[in-house]
Amino acid sequence: MSRAERREQTREALISAAERLFVGRGFHATSVDEIALEAGYTKGAVYSNFESKEDLFFAVYERRTERGVEVAERVIGEAGPAEGLTRLAYDSALRRDREDGWLAVFFEFWAHVVRHPELRGRFAEVHTRALAPFVSATERLAGEVRLPADAPGFNAAMFSMVSALTLERLTRPDVVNAGLGAQMIQFVTGALLPDEGSLEERRCG
Repeated sequence: MSRAERREQTREALISAAERLFVGRGFHATSVDEIALEAGYTKGAVYSNFESKEDLFFAVYERRTERGVEVAERVIGEAGPAEGLTRLAYDSALRRDREDGWLAVFFEFWAHVVRHPELRGRFAEVHTRALAPFVSATERLAGEVRLPADAPGFNAAMFSMVSALTLERLTRPDVVNAGLGAQMIQFVTGALLPDEGSLEERRCG
Protein backbone atom coordinates (compact mmCIF):
# COMPACT_ATOMS: atom_id res chain seq x y z
CA MET A 1 0.00 0.00 0.00
CA SER A 2 1.38 3.39 -0.98
CA ARG A 3 1.71 6.32 1.42
CA ALA A 4 -1.21 8.09 -0.29
CA GLU A 5 -3.38 4.97 0.04
CA ARG A 6 -2.50 4.59 3.73
CA ARG A 7 -3.34 8.24 4.31
CA GLU A 8 -6.70 7.82 2.56
CA GLN A 9 -7.40 4.67 4.60
CA THR A 10 -6.63 6.56 7.81
CA ARG A 11 -8.80 9.47 6.74
CA GLU A 12 -11.78 7.21 5.91
CA ALA A 13 -11.42 5.34 9.21
CA LEU A 14 -11.43 8.63 11.13
CA ILE A 15 -14.50 9.89 9.26
CA SER A 16 -16.38 6.64 9.95
CA ALA A 17 -15.42 6.69 13.63
CA ALA A 18 -16.42 10.35 13.92
CA GLU A 19 -19.79 9.64 12.31
CA ARG A 20 -20.52 6.82 14.76
CA LEU A 21 -19.65 8.95 17.78
CA PHE A 22 -21.33 12.13 16.53
CA VAL A 23 -24.52 10.20 15.83
CA GLY A 24 -24.38 8.33 19.12
CA ARG A 25 -23.30 11.13 21.46
CA GLY A 26 -23.61 14.47 19.67
CA PHE A 27 -21.11 16.95 18.27
CA HIS A 28 -20.24 18.84 21.44
CA ALA A 29 -20.16 15.74 23.66
CA THR A 30 -17.66 13.97 21.39
CA SER A 31 -13.98 14.79 21.77
CA VAL A 32 -11.17 14.46 19.25
CA ASP A 33 -9.43 12.05 21.65
CA GLU A 34 -12.48 9.78 21.61
CA ILE A 35 -12.65 9.83 17.82
CA ALA A 36 -8.97 8.87 17.57
CA LEU A 37 -9.45 6.03 20.05
CA GLU A 38 -12.57 4.78 18.26
CA ALA A 39 -10.70 4.70 14.95
CA GLY A 40 -7.59 3.10 16.44
CA TYR A 41 -5.28 6.04 15.80
CA THR A 42 -3.61 8.79 17.81
CA LYS A 43 -4.91 12.31 18.29
CA GLY A 44 -2.01 13.42 16.11
CA ALA A 45 -3.40 11.37 13.24
CA VAL A 46 -6.65 13.31 13.49
CA TYR A 47 -4.92 16.68 13.29
CA SER A 48 -2.66 15.57 10.46
CA ASN A 49 -5.80 14.92 8.38
CA PHE A 50 -8.26 17.51 9.71
CA GLU A 51 -7.84 21.07 10.93
CA SER A 52 -10.42 20.79 13.71
CA LYS A 53 -13.38 18.82 15.01
CA GLU A 54 -15.57 21.03 12.83
CA ASP A 55 -13.50 20.09 9.79
CA LEU A 56 -14.03 16.43 10.65
CA PHE A 57 -17.78 16.93 10.96
CA PHE A 58 -17.83 18.61 7.57
CA ALA A 59 -16.06 15.55 6.14
CA VAL A 60 -18.85 13.36 7.56
CA TYR A 61 -21.53 15.69 6.18
CA GLU A 62 -19.84 15.91 2.77
CA ARG A 63 -19.58 12.13 2.47
CA ARG A 64 -23.23 11.67 3.41
CA THR A 65 -24.17 14.40 0.93
CA GLU A 66 -22.33 12.76 -1.96
CA ARG A 67 -24.06 9.46 -1.27
CA GLY A 68 -27.44 11.18 -1.05
CA VAL A 69 -26.87 13.09 -4.30
CA GLU A 70 -26.01 9.84 -6.09
CA VAL A 71 -29.26 8.25 -4.93
CA ALA A 72 -31.37 11.32 -5.77
CA GLU A 73 -29.92 11.69 -9.25
CA ARG A 74 -30.49 7.99 -9.98
CA VAL A 75 -34.10 8.00 -8.73
CA ILE A 76 -35.01 11.20 -10.61
CA GLY A 77 -33.26 9.93 -13.73
CA GLU A 78 -35.18 6.66 -13.65
CA ALA A 79 -38.61 7.92 -12.56
CA GLY A 80 -38.66 11.45 -13.98
CA PRO A 81 -38.81 14.69 -11.96
CA ALA A 82 -42.38 14.49 -10.64
CA GLU A 83 -42.46 10.84 -9.61
CA GLY A 84 -38.81 10.95 -8.57
CA LEU A 85 -39.36 13.84 -6.16
CA THR A 86 -42.37 12.08 -4.65
CA ARG A 87 -40.43 8.85 -4.11
CA LEU A 88 -37.48 10.68 -2.61
CA ALA A 89 -39.74 12.61 -0.25
CA TYR A 90 -41.26 9.41 1.16
CA ASP A 91 -37.92 7.59 1.28
CA SER A 92 -36.37 10.57 3.07
CA ALA A 93 -39.20 10.67 5.62
CA LEU A 94 -38.79 6.98 6.42
CA ARG A 95 -35.00 7.21 6.55
CA ARG A 96 -35.09 10.23 8.83
CA ASP A 97 -37.37 8.32 11.16
CA ARG A 98 -34.73 5.57 11.41
CA GLU A 99 -31.75 7.94 11.61
CA ASP A 100 -32.86 10.23 14.40
CA GLY A 101 -29.32 10.22 15.83
CA TRP A 102 -27.94 11.80 12.67
CA LEU A 103 -30.75 14.32 12.55
CA ALA A 104 -30.15 15.36 16.14
CA VAL A 105 -26.44 15.98 15.57
CA PHE A 106 -27.13 17.67 12.22
CA PHE A 107 -29.42 20.19 13.91
CA GLU A 108 -26.88 20.59 16.72
CA PHE A 109 -24.11 21.38 14.25
CA TRP A 110 -26.37 23.70 12.24
CA ALA A 111 -26.98 25.73 15.41
CA HIS A 112 -23.23 25.70 16.07
CA VAL A 113 -22.59 27.10 12.58
CA VAL A 114 -25.03 29.95 13.18
CA ARG A 115 -22.87 31.06 16.12
CA HIS A 116 -19.64 30.80 14.11
CA PRO A 117 -19.79 32.94 10.95
CA GLU A 118 -16.49 31.53 9.65
CA LEU A 119 -18.23 28.16 9.17
CA ARG A 120 -21.34 29.41 7.39
CA GLY A 121 -19.92 29.56 3.87
CA ARG A 122 -18.75 25.96 3.91
CA PHE A 123 -22.01 24.75 5.46
CA ALA A 124 -24.01 26.62 2.81
CA GLU A 125 -21.86 25.12 0.06
CA VAL A 126 -22.44 21.53 1.21
CA HIS A 127 -26.11 22.23 1.88
CA THR A 128 -26.55 23.65 -1.63
CA ARG A 129 -24.88 20.57 -3.09
CA ALA A 130 -27.24 18.30 -1.14
CA LEU A 131 -30.27 20.10 -2.61
CA ALA A 132 -28.91 20.36 -6.17
CA PRO A 133 -30.75 17.31 -7.63
CA PHE A 134 -34.04 18.57 -6.17
CA VAL A 135 -33.51 22.06 -7.57
CA SER A 136 -32.68 20.61 -10.98
CA ALA A 137 -35.82 18.44 -10.96
CA THR A 138 -37.96 21.40 -9.89
CA GLU A 139 -36.55 23.51 -12.72
CA ARG A 140 -37.65 20.80 -15.17
CA LEU A 141 -41.18 21.02 -13.77
CA ALA A 142 -41.33 24.81 -13.65
CA GLY A 143 -43.10 25.04 -16.99
CA GLU A 144 -46.03 22.95 -15.72
CA VAL A 145 -46.17 23.73 -11.99
CA ARG A 146 -46.96 27.23 -10.74
CA LEU A 147 -44.16 27.97 -8.28
CA PRO A 148 -44.34 30.89 -5.82
CA ALA A 149 -40.55 31.32 -6.07
CA ASP A 150 -37.63 30.23 -8.24
CA ALA A 151 -36.50 26.61 -7.99
CA PRO A 152 -33.75 27.19 -5.36
CA GLY A 153 -36.07 29.27 -3.19
CA PHE A 154 -38.94 26.81 -3.51
CA ASN A 155 -36.71 23.89 -2.53
CA ALA A 156 -35.28 25.85 0.40
CA ALA A 157 -38.84 26.46 1.63
CA MET A 158 -39.79 22.79 1.24
CA PHE A 159 -36.61 21.63 2.96
CA SER A 160 -37.18 24.07 5.82
CA MET A 161 -40.72 22.81 6.30
CA VAL A 162 -39.64 19.16 6.34
CA SER A 163 -36.69 19.94 8.63
CA ALA A 164 -38.96 21.71 11.12
CA LEU A 165 -41.40 18.79 11.05
CA THR A 166 -38.51 16.40 11.60
CA LEU A 167 -37.37 18.41 14.60
CA GLU A 168 -40.93 18.31 15.94
CA ARG A 169 -40.99 14.54 15.43
CA LEU A 170 -37.84 14.12 17.52
CA THR A 171 -39.73 15.57 20.48
CA ARG A 172 -43.40 14.93 19.62
CA PRO A 173 -43.68 11.66 17.65
CA ASP A 174 -47.30 11.33 18.80
CA VAL A 175 -48.19 14.47 16.83
CA VAL A 176 -45.89 14.26 13.78
CA ASN A 177 -45.92 10.89 12.04
CA ALA A 178 -43.02 9.63 9.90
CA GLY A 179 -44.64 10.46 6.58
CA LEU A 180 -46.05 13.91 7.37
CA GLY A 181 -43.20 15.79 5.69
CA ALA A 182 -43.68 13.89 2.44
CA GLN A 183 -47.45 14.33 2.66
CA MET A 184 -47.05 18.08 3.09
CA ILE A 185 -44.76 18.26 0.05
CA GLN A 186 -47.40 16.44 -1.99
CA PHE A 187 -50.10 18.73 -0.64
CA VAL A 188 -48.19 21.92 -1.44
CA THR A 189 -47.16 20.74 -4.89
CA GLY A 190 -50.72 19.58 -5.63
CA ALA A 191 -52.08 22.98 -4.65
CA LEU A 192 -49.76 24.60 -7.17
CA LEU A 193 -50.84 22.45 -10.10
CA PRO A 194 -53.07 24.23 -12.63
CA ASP A 195 -55.55 21.34 -12.69
CA GLU A 196 -56.64 18.79 -10.12
CA GLY A 197 -54.65 15.59 -9.92
CA SER A 198 -50.95 14.91 -9.96
CA LEU A 199 -48.65 15.92 -12.74
CA GLU A 200 -48.21 12.28 -13.73
CA GLU A 201 -52.00 11.79 -13.89
CA ARG A 202 -52.36 14.81 -16.19
CA ARG A 203 -49.60 13.55 -18.44
CA CYS A 204 -51.29 10.15 -18.77
CA GLY A 205 -54.78 11.60 -19.17
